[in-house]
Amino acid sequence: MNTPLEHDYAPGCDLYDRFLGSALFEPYASDLASRVADLTEGSVLEMACGTGILTQQLRTRLKPSVALTATDINPGMLNYAQNKLKKLKGIDWREADIAALPFPDASFNAVLCQFGLMFVPDRNRAFQEMRRVLVNGGRLAVSVWDRMDANPWGVAVHKTIEKLFPDNPPQFFKAPFNFADADVLRTLLNANGFDQITIQPVSMECRSNSARSLAIGMIEGAPILAEIQERGGSSGPIVDAVANAFGQLGGDSPFQTTMQAIVVTARAKGRYGG
Repeated sequence: MNTPLEHDYAPGCDLYDRFLGSALFEPYASDLASRVADLTEGSVLEMACGTGILTQQLRTRLKPSVALTATDINPGMLNYAQNKLKKLKGIDWREADIAALPFPDASFNAVLCQFGLMFVPDRNRAFQEMRRVLVNGGRLAVSVWDRMDANPWGVAVHKTIEKLFPDNPPQFFKAPFNFADADVLRTLLNANGFDQITIQPVSMECRSNSARSLAIGMIEGAPILAEIQERGGSSGPIVDAVANAFGQLGGDSPFQTTMQAIVVTARAKGRYGG
């Protein structure tokens, strides 16, 4: 099975963007963009831009004098975001791996990543690369999901799917919550040239027009669909079951529950050892 990084998101990008975007990602995109919105010059790098949810927040909130580069390792996601935001000027779109950024040293004044680092296999290398492309004193602002038990929507979808595939349950929904360790994050930051570190849980409301639309996004707009199909399943009954679980959790229409991320900010200190 492809990893989340290798998955072809192109067929599900619209479902991901429409049904997961406003519920899960837009609230945190607004929060993350606010942390660099006071920049008046220089350049900003966004990594793992996905369907452009944070990209849009950044470009509309940053001054036109601040250059913005948006990257993603997945061409399907990148193409979708670029087409969705084609009316927004001043965005340089690049395909890029967080752990092997194709930019010179000290290229950016700020680097941001929303819910992408959980899927990077070599996290130490990712933090090395983020520090490398930042100027001294440059800003880092990233978010990762907190533990699954701090995100009831994650518990509901994962447990529902486990029951439907008891012998070999798909594991995708463990992945988003696998980097929720503040000590590990702080160690990586300290080891790779960052200081002025803040690591804080940020709770928000997760709202969707309906439990069913959120379930469609979770199943048909995410890599778990491939795991389901590999096990001989089809999306329809899974969506029905997840929608029912969501309805019990937060109501059918609208749906509402809580969600929690870990938001990290830091500054790039002098070159390693300096």
